[in-house]
Amino acid sequence: MKLLYHRLGELALGLSLLVLVGAFGGFRLVSRYLAEQNPIVPDSLTGEYDSGDTRATFHGHFADSTEVYPGRLARVLGENSGPKRIEVDLTNQKVYAFEGNQKIYEFLVSTGKWYPTPTGTFTIWGKFRYTKMSGGNPTLGTYYYLPNVPYVMFFGNSKISASRGFSLHGTYWHNNFGRPMSHGCVNMRTEDAEVLFYWSQPTVGEKNGTRAEANNPGTEVRIYGETPKN
Repeated sequence: MKLLYHRLGELALGLSLLVLVGAFGGFRLVSRYLAEQNPIVPDSLTGEYDSGDTRATFHGHFADSTEVYPGRLARVLGENSGPKRIEVDLTNQKVYAFEGNQKIYEFLVSTGKWYPTPTGTFTIWGKFRYTKMSGGNPTLGTYYYLPNVPYVMFFGNSKISASRGFSLHGTYWHNNFGRPMSHGCVNMRTEDAEVLFYWSQPTVGEKNGTRAEANNPGTEVRIYGETPKN
């Protein structure tokens, strides 16, 4: 019953805002606000797979998560301790991984379409093998519920707090990489995210998750460019 009331409340809120903002010409602004990811609680993250919650919904489409297992990459990629950085190129929908001035990896990604991916310089503050994400609004057709998102690398800075939940991560609910598809995060093919997850810092090894510390700092993430309009 509580869930029903909650859904009815969301519907009423969405309709009220559509009427209000449509009248004043601010529809796009409020649509973007209602598409934002729900806040996360950083201290509650465990990185564990939830086998009792595997059905995802993304804008009315459904998909099922599958469990991934740490393998050779967990033991090999994390061993390199040279200076690393990640660059996210919004214009070309790509992510690059550097060790010094040498580009080590280049992958296609999908950045924010319904809510913008922030630009600037960030640091990875935590990495978790699985995380649940949700947000959007059913009335506007932007609702999503994504359990067990794999290989999540959360980033932030002094302006973008950890609770905002921005991250690079694997993706099992779409395969449209190279085009904007997200609500602000950087969507990657799961196999590509796995490589970046174990290559980047803080080093996680075979654990389900870790948080950056002074003796295990996070990799710098630079995000720049302009997301394509379509």
